[in-house]
Amino acid sequence: MRRDVIRGLTEADWPQVAALEAGAYADTPLTEGEAALRSRAAAGTCFVLDLDGRIAGYVLALPYPMFRYPDLARPERVVHHSPNLHLHDLVVSAPLRRRGLGSALVRHLTDAAGARGFRTLSLIAVGGKEPFWRANGYRAHREARLPAGYGSDAVYMSAQVTAGHREAS
Repeated sequence: MRRDVIRGLTEADWPQVAALEAGAYADTPLTEGEAALRSRAAAGTCFVLDLDGRIAGYVLALPYPMFRYPDLARPERVVHHSPNLHLHDLVVSAPLRRRGLGSALVRHLTDAAGARGFRTLSLIAVGGKEPFWRANGYRAHREARLPAGYGSDAVYMSAQVTAGHREAS
């Protein structure tokens, strides 16, 4: 019987997280590598999807002011203090996609954000994933200007965090 557990990211998880990130963004400018991912996780709220001891997905989020976002070309150097938690990256292993695991990671992160006092969640939808984020309660902000490095179809999105659930903001 398979056992799915969402838990906090640990030091031992990094090689598998970096491998998932490299596979998910192969042949795109979105690949950041382990050092940049670690810099974003240092002050953040980060979880892994552990399937029987194997990392099958992850979500990395860090405090960031609304309508601002990490620069993909460089690691984080500043810890932001903000009521907004920016969901920087979410990846589920390709063979396990379309099974609700990404949405489970989003719900877990949203619950953690609420418990930690964040009022909003933001993200940049890339790679045509805007419908996934809409289905998970996020609203697009097409007026937000994004750098080309995120891709031509990138869309800034956000959701309100409330006690027990989130609402589009």
